[in-house]
Amino acid sequence: MPVEVLYDEACLAHAQPDGAYDLPLRETDVAEPHPDRPERLTVIERMLRSHLGEHATWPGVEPATRDQLERVHDPDYLDSVWELAASGGGRIEATTGVAEATPEAVLHAAGASVAAAERALESDAETVPYALVRPSGHHAQPARADGYCLVNNVAVAAEHAIATGAAERVAVVDWDVHPGNGTQECFYDRDDVLLVSLHNDFGSWGPAHPQTSRLDERGAGDGEGYTVNVPLPPGTGDDGYARAFDRIVEPTVRAFDPDLLLVSAGQDGGQMDPNGSNVLTMDGFREMGRRVRDLADGPLALVQEGGYNVSHLAYCTLGAVEGAIGVESGVGDRYDLLEECNPATGEWLDDAVAAYEAFWPVE
Repeated sequence: MPVEVLYDEACLAHAQPDGAYDLPLRETDVAEPHPDRPERLTVIERMLRSHLGEHATWPGVEPATRDQLERVHDPDYLDSVWELAASGGGRIEATTGVAEATPEAVLHAAGASVAAAERALESDAETVPYALVRPSGHHAQPARADGYCLVNNVAVAAEHAIATGAAERVAVVDWDVHPGNGTQECFYDRDDVLLVSLHNDFGSWGPAHPQTSRLDERGAGDGEGYTVNVPLPPGTGDDGYARAFDRIVEPTVRAFDPDLLLVSAGQDGGQMDPNGSNVLTMDGFREMGRRVRDLADGPLALVQEGGYNVSHLAYCTLGAVEGAIGVESGVGDRYDLLEECNPATGEWLDDAVAAYEAFWPVE
């Protein structure tokens, strides 16, 4: 099965302004450069071109329209992003910046994600589209930038599929090490979009988002139970994620029975990543790619989210794509160091099962 890589160099031009990530290393008191670097996409592009060959096509990207963005985002908020870019750029929130080229990057990132959803639905599961994009999107809320994210690419794609009548129900599986709090906010009171977010225990580390993404945030009104947050302990590892798929992800998504499955594919759960600590390997991502392919049983598309160790990101993403399309290039993970997951993961999953067993056949 081929992968269609939806990629445009316009996404490389987005830049975080100097000082946007000025959290000093405690030991050295030296400010780190911002993790969201253009090279994140460059290394993935090179890896896919080098090792997938005829299994990958590169059809190009049309930018999203303003109307497509406004299905999810407040027009005044979008105006504020565009105006800041026109003024030369700057910081829009603590860790997120806007540059002059950001609007074009945002439009192409959202456009690639919309096209990924469209192509998945049109191909009748004969191909897997992958939106290779930045800036990422899953933290972005309808009227707020958050966590390096300005426009929620997956939410725009899901809403486009529903608004155009191409799908009635869309599921989003978010395996980024950070929670899909922005996607949660976009669909919190709706039952036509299911979000299942596997993430490091957000309550114990990192800058606070408006949402906690803990077990008690399960949706509201018609959407109660359709936000499925699954916090995981540091060191969850390949085996721990496999257990999470067995016990929660697969039974929930199968019961929901979506017309389209979108994956917020952030590879910052990798064991070398500076922004995460869930020690996944390339093989772990390959297995998750395989499992979402089997779980979709129909249209499936991947949308790039996080991943900040530039070298390891390329391996982990190749693994995820290989799993999703059922191809093995023979490339191994030179960083594969760990074999066992955090033994407490089972207890954490017990808590998640208890939180959602009234809604879904989790076990």
